[in-house]
Amino acid sequence: MIAGFDGWGNALKISSGMATYLIRKLNAKQFAKINPDTFFRYDEARPIVRIEDGMLKSLAPPGGSFYAVQIAGGKNDIVILKTDEPNLRWHQFVEEMLALCRELGVRTIITLGSMYDNVLHTDRVISGLASTDSLVSMLKEKNVNSISYHGPSAIHSIIQAEGPKAGFHCISLWCHCPFYLQGTTHFGILSHLGSLLSSLGDFELDTADLEERWRSLNEQIQELIEGNAEIQSIISELRKSKVRGSTASMKGTLKDEKVIDIKDFLEPK
Repeated sequence: MIAGFDGWGNALKISSGMATYLIRKLNAKQFAKINPDTFFRYDEARPIVRIEDGMLKSLAPPGGSFYAVQIAGGKNDIVILKTDEPNLRWHQFVEEMLALCRELGVRTIITLGSMYDNVLHTDRVISGLASTDSLVSMLKEKNVNSISYHGPSAIHSIIQAEGPKAGFHCISLWCHCPFYLQGTTHFGILSHLGSLLSSLGDFELDTADLEERWRSLNEQIQELIEGNAEIQSIISELRKSKVRGSTASMKGTLKDEKVIDIKDFLEPK
């Protein structure tokens, strides 16, 4: 199972975007929905309505759905969870998710997350943690950095804690997104994550469309950088830190940097 959550751990919407991409590319079919009344606070995650000419056309509460796809050739079948991160009852949510996984014969659960970090838009950095030493070693072989972290958590950690107790292999992958690139989609990171997931899950996934979209967007980003001294300064400092090997030491200053919403500069495509 591959789980993508919207919410706290979804910088540049990589987590939810990857789930959406997989559902579309693999033609996965919805088979179950999450009951929003059980796991969400509507005053924090308000339902989205569509009203036209004085008439209520639709009302969409927070929540999410499970999707499934059978992979040809006898390889692993895939279950995809695309959902908002619950506001309430995380342990109950995970218990019910694990019960469904057990019923479906799922053996491995991969959760997806993303964070803003002191990285360049040309970087494709993924970190991870896993439930066994052998899985951690496998991730390292695939150039996934091992996570060392102390601080606030997302529901991914509850899954990582409870999954192995129930007999599941668990992996959590986190994409590092450039903090100055807010307001757009990093198709390059999506492509890199998609290739990694297809390798871990032993299924085919052609991400050429993501690479093409990234080439187009990257051209716009380069043009923006050339005409914006502030972004040039930020990128110059990041490059210097990479050369010194001290990017991690900049993490404490990230929140103090002026965040630039790049969609304000890019032409809509």
